[in-house]
Amino acid sequence: MPLSDREQKILAEIERHFYEEDPALANAVRNIDRNRRIGLRFPLLGAIAGLVVIGATFTRSTFIALAGFAVVVVSATYLVQALRARTRDETDDPKIDSSSRQKTRRRFRRG
Repeated sequence: MPLSDREQKILAEIERHFYEEDPALANAVRNIDRNRRIGLRFPLLGAIAGLVVIGATFTRSTFIALAGFAVVVVSATYLVQALRARTRDETDDPKIDSSSRQKTRRRFRRG
């Protein structure tokens, strides 16, 4: 259901006041979603590109294939970190009851 003109004006006023009051916080809030989207895309693309390089060059040039393997390892590391950060953000949600939070922590605990 769309907002009425009056509600849109009130919302715009609140946003303007928020940006004027604390621009650093407003910028951080604005970038949260962008960082989460980028956090999974680049490692996935890197892993796929590394696998393609390995498959295409393994018989011709071992050194290039090793570089592709290094790209896969680095991409997988960043992907795991991004997934752990996303899981940590979701488990900090107060809407989730403590038993679900404990199950998730046990499942994804380090070590």
